[in-house]
Amino acid sequence: MAKNPNRNNRSAGKGGAGRTPRKRAASPHAKTNDAQGPEPSGNGIFPIVGVGASAGGLEAFTQLLHALPTDTGMAFVLVQHLHPDFQSALTEILSRETSMPVSEIQDRTQVAPNHVYVIPPSADLQLMHGKLHLLPRKVHELTMPIDQFFRSLAADQGGRAVGVILSGTASDGVLGLKAVKAEGGITFAQDEATAKYDGMPHSAIAAGVVDFVLPPDKIAQELAQLARHPYVSRTTADTAAVEPPLAGDTLEKIFLLLRTHTGHDFTYYKHSTIQRRIARRMLLHKLANQQDYVRYLQENRSEIDLLFHDILINVTSFFRDPEAFEALAEKTFPGIAKRPAGTPIRVWVPGCSTGEEAYSIAIALIEHLGERAAVFPIQIFATDIDELAIERARNGIYPEDIIQDVGPARLGHFFSKVEGGYQISKTVRDMCVFAVQDIIKDPPFSRIDLISCRNLLIYLGSMLQKKVLTIFHYALNPQGYLFLGTAESVGGLAELFVAADAKEKVYAKKAVVTPHAPFGISPEVPAARLDQPAVGRQVGTGFDIEREADRLLMSQYAPSAVVINEHRDILHFHGRTGRYLEPSPGQASLNLMKMARDNLPLALNAAVREAVDTGSVARRRDVKVRDGGGSWRVNIEVTPITGPGLVERYFLVVFQDVPPPEELAKEEEGAEKPTDSEVKRLEAELAANREYLQSVIEQQETSNEELRSANEEIQSSNEELQSINEELETAKEELQSTNEELSTVNDELSSRAQELEQANSDLGNLISSMGIPIVIVGSEMHIRRFTPQAEKLLNLISTDVGRPISDIRPNVVIPAFETKITEVIEKAEPVQYDVPDASGHWYSLWIHPYKTLNNEINGAVIAFIDIDRLKRSLEATRQAHEYSEAIIAAIRNPLLVLDRNLSVVSVSNSYKEVFQVDEKETLGNLVYRLGNSQWAIPQLRARLEEAVETGTEFKDFIVTHDFPKIGEKTMSVSGRRIPTGVMDEPMVLMQIEDRTENATAHIEPSTRDE
Repeated sequence: MAKNPNRNNRSAGKGGAGRTPRKRAASPHAKTNDAQGPEPSGNGIFPIVGVGASAGGLEAFTQLLHALPTDTGMAFVLVQHLHPDFQSALTEILSRETSMPVSEIQDRTQVAPNHVYVIPPSADLQLMHGKLHLLPRKVHELTMPIDQFFRSLAADQGGRAVGVILSGTASDGVLGLKAVKAEGGITFAQDEATAKYDGMPHSAIAAGVVDFVLPPDKIAQELAQLARHPYVSRTTADTAAVEPPLAGDTLEKIFLLLRTHTGHDFTYYKHSTIQRRIARRMLLHKLANQQDYVRYLQENRSEIDLLFHDILINVTSFFRDPEAFEALAEKTFPGIAKRPAGTPIRVWVPGCSTGEEAYSIAIALIEHLGERAAVFPIQIFATDIDELAIERARNGIYPEDIIQDVGPARLGHFFSKVEGGYQISKTVRDMCVFAVQDIIKDPPFSRIDLISCRNLLIYLGSMLQKKVLTIFHYALNPQGYLFLGTAESVGGLAELFVAADAKEKVYAKKAVVTPHAPFGISPEVPAARLDQPAVGRQVGTGFDIEREADRLLMSQYAPSAVVINEHRDILHFHGRTGRYLEPSPGQASLNLMKMARDNLPLALNAAVREAVDTGSVARRRDVKVRDGGGSWRVNIEVTPITGPGLVERYFLVVFQDVPPPEELAKEEEGAEKPTDSEVKRLEAELAANREYLQSVIEQQETSNEELRSANEEIQSSNEELQSINEELETAKEELQSTNEELSTVNDELSSRAQELEQANSDLGNLISSMGIPIVIVGSEMHIRRFTPQAEKLLNLISTDVGRPISDIRPNVVIPAFETKITEVIEKAEPVQYDVPDASGHWYSLWIHPYKTLNNEINGAVIAFIDIDRLKRSLEATRQAHEYSEAIIAAIRNPLLVLDRNLSVVSVSNSYKEVFQVDEKETLGNLVYRLGNSQWAIPQLRARLEEAVETGTEFKDFIVTHDFPKIGEKTMSVSGRRIPTGVMDEPMVLMQIEDRTENATAHIEPSTRDE
């Protein structure tokens, strides 16, 4: 991945939208000579750059346009997150930064080079055949417009697609960039240090789908250089003319470097795909010479890893091709589920990439089985040669935009929200075992019910495809299924699989002997054996005289015939068939229709079809056959071959020449008749010869019988040895397969053990650092774990683990301790109690239910929080409060204690006696609402508020009022703030003194009227 060395370079500036409007003709990067830039071809072939942005993206795209030449020959499509009700002004703003035409996209807009197109609000965008199509945005649904456009851009433009992610939040664009890179396109992300919001760039970079990480102005410079490279401007049809393929020796050197560094041999993969990935890597490093790239690989081992991951093309998604998954559920799941309860369902996903396909099958199985999912253990083995992809698959964390593929319902049911996206639930993850495996050389799994290998075979050569399909046939159960990608098929191995759904590429295994394909050897060996038919094989090394005689008789006297299957493929020849069949020009084929001579195909096809449909013998008579030397007539007979154990149908096709009309024999006239003596002599000689021949025949029969007996013994021994050898070979392959499965499970368990060890270490350090006595008990009330701080408090030692909690005599007083724990486990509700220890030290006892990741209750967690200081502080506060209350009650003058809101929090006995009120109608009321609002005097209220807020003390505020029950009185009020020790909770003490006797002299003129 290219990385900008100066990540903190912010020289491009910000606030581009506020620049003075100007034309871009004077840009230092712009080129006025058209010959220096790529001219748009007459057939409209040019790169299209998709730019995705969200919050802060306008500023970044403005910087990119400002630094971009106007004659790159590229088209630029900006997909910005816009509010559907927002009137966009992007077109006007961006027009100020470039002289290229900037327009808002209309439906079915034809893309042109050196133009900028802006997505309108409230619409989704897709590209097809160079035209931009607007789609109505779904209301109240989370949409990912950048991913949606980038995916269509990759599918439409292939290697000419360029994806750029600028500033924005969340993770829109990750899956889109992944698709662009898979098709051979180039991907960019804004440097996080220059992005106003780094969510989208960070998600793309973390996903490993970005080729260049640069600030916007540097992205513009890189785009200008890429625009002039043949890789991004070529067409698919003229690839060879624009960019010659790698020389054979160069490609072999690259394969050698890959095999040496990674251990994987790509020699027998499809070279066209690998050459495109190599050309892409050369483009990224600006290398035009093939030898220079080989040298670069030798000098930079990290580039070999990057090329290796580019070749693997780790592109997949959840429920890829939904119709295919529906067909899979309809055609395979009902048959797979017909098994005794407890029998595991075994699935193998070779080439699983980052795990989406394996998890999709697991989810589909769970949905199909419903409540029965708990009855059948589901084992999904997912393998790949990419260790990084396997690691991501194990974590099961995917970006937020998977909602497009999964849907809201499945997202809520099978995923949980985590930092950075969504994680597949633990229930589904436990079904899947991920491991590194090379399907070409490592032993396969066995006893598999379903193999899902989608879009892997298309990258393999024909020889590897045959070997892999043969391995799949071996690995499947007799009723197993094979699930392939939309562009894949079983090809020339139709004798091994039958289509269950030809359209969606679901195949069932045929019950025929698997062609031997040993594991871990050079692919040339199995390829040669795979060309042999699956039926009619003969094993044996002894010479059989009877069989040889039968062969001679069949070759000389029996009619010419062939054995075919229902696909018209010839499996065996009998006699001399050259008069009727001959190889056809072009690619070699054993198809009966292609090998039949002139005039025969029509009659043969009709006869075979009749035999297939009726299941009985079909005949065609007096069929004329032509050859360069003349013509003759032949009778054709097609007979079905039946027998126990045959899954596929076979037919015997017999050819018999029609003899020409017999010519009348001419009688030989004048022939001399032999004499009687000569006749007798000849008869005697004939009798002698007959006797001699009879004796020879008897001797021959005796010898033949002895030889036949010996041959039968040898044949029997040979068959026994062959049977033993086949059993040993089968046992060996099963052991290899079992060993591979155990190795895979071991890798998975090792990975999980490491995770568990790390989690235990984290948990141990966390609990120890808290310094809190904690005890964990199981559902059977046995101690499972405790912290060091709990040892002294509960009298525990290390050997107490596993003992019942009832056996422990703790130092704290906990009445009905076991009963409390049992209630928590049964009710799944936490409880809290304050308990003292033997010395009077107080603790807060918390008992919480212990919940597993599956939300099941499996015990309880008991924690002791030290509250002794708090308890004593509260006791001291209580005592102080009682003390203050006693003082207030003892004072002779009426007193009120008010809080900061002037509500009464305490009242003295003398106040209740003087004003003849009870405590209930006084406490909690606002002071200016007491009685008949005798204290509702604005000046008094202002002085009380000033006292509580600033601490200003006041004295002798005279109030004359007709008080209820006691009549008109003159009272002197004084107030001062009381410190409480709490910053925001001051109080004020309001003291009242009766001055009625000298009221006339002290009444202030405005105490009541005002």
